[in-house]
Amino acid sequence: MKKALLVGINQYPDAPLRGCVQDAAELARILEFNADDTANFNVRLETNIPRKSTLRALIVDLFSGENEIALFYFSGHGYIDKYGMGYLVTPDHRPFDEGISMNDLLTYANNSRSKNKIIILDCCHGGAMTAPALIPGSAGHINQGITVLTASREDEAAMEVRGKGIFTNLLLEAIKGGAADLNGDITPGSIYAFIDQALGPWDQRPIFKTNVSGFTCLRSAAPKINMAELKKITEYFPQPDTLFPLDPSFEYTNDPQIVHQYIAPFAQPEHITVFKTLQKMQSAGLVEPCDEAHMYWAAMNNKSCRLTPLGAHYWRLVNEKKI
Repeated sequence: MKKALLVGINQYPDAPLRGCVQDAAELARILEFNADDTANFNVRLETNIPRKSTLRALIVDLFSGENEIALFYFSGHGYIDKYGMGYLVTPDHRPFDEGISMNDLLTYANNSRSKNKIIILDCCHGGAMTAPALIPGSAGHINQGITVLTASREDEAAMEVRGKGIFTNLLLEAIKGGAADLNGDITPGSIYAFIDQALGPWDQRPIFKTNVSGFTCLRSAAPKINMAELKKITEYFPQPDTLFPLDPSFEYTNDPQIVHQYIAPFAQPEHITVFKTLQKMQSAGLVEPCDEAHMYWAAMNNKSCRLTPLGAHYWRLVNEKKI
């Protein structure tokens, strides 16, 4: 089972926010289903939680049990004290009792029996989650199966623009499909890479820390090429450095009924099918034409196509039956 607790808090008595509830709600909508409408996460959306005790109970419940993935997302105020202790702030905060300690949050995740524990924080000073203030001599690392992604370093604010969190806006684009790999899988690592590329050195810097032996898929988007077509890569290219020869018979427009002129050889149905798959491979970054800018001209001018470095990588995965 994959379950997610998504928390958004706008209603702080002394410093209200605008976009946190909306961010959490939109993330909930996207995480519930994959791109093909199959069920994904069992989501619990909680907004404007008034008390620290309520938030703590929800967090404890999330990390209880043995789940495939337990995901926690928080959008709201964050606070760091002079000792480096980070807190998720709740509306009932008061001096020396600001909210849920990030140390406590990490402890709940470390002790969870869920296989994968993922914590995403869109709040100021979220990076304190990845560098907790621990008692000297205690363990300073996150346990196996934990991934933490935060909007900013421990000494940075997390910004809103036009009522939306900058970090969560990028997070949503990533989970919608921007961070998907060739097969459509979206992982915490690919999400971080997507966000990291979008935020420059002068912006808030996201933090990513993980202790996993393999990334888990958070959502499936539409694949750039289906698996049956991808596995033809070893059929078309017996070796990674093989050149695939092309000629006009691969281009479907080379038909006298369409162009009303003779260009030998005429398009052949079996070649057209292969060429369409090669063009899909090109759009996925696996194949490139040789000595031409486009696959069309490679075919019409009797040139070839070849695997890109990414294509060679996937050739090995297919050849070794790893996918």
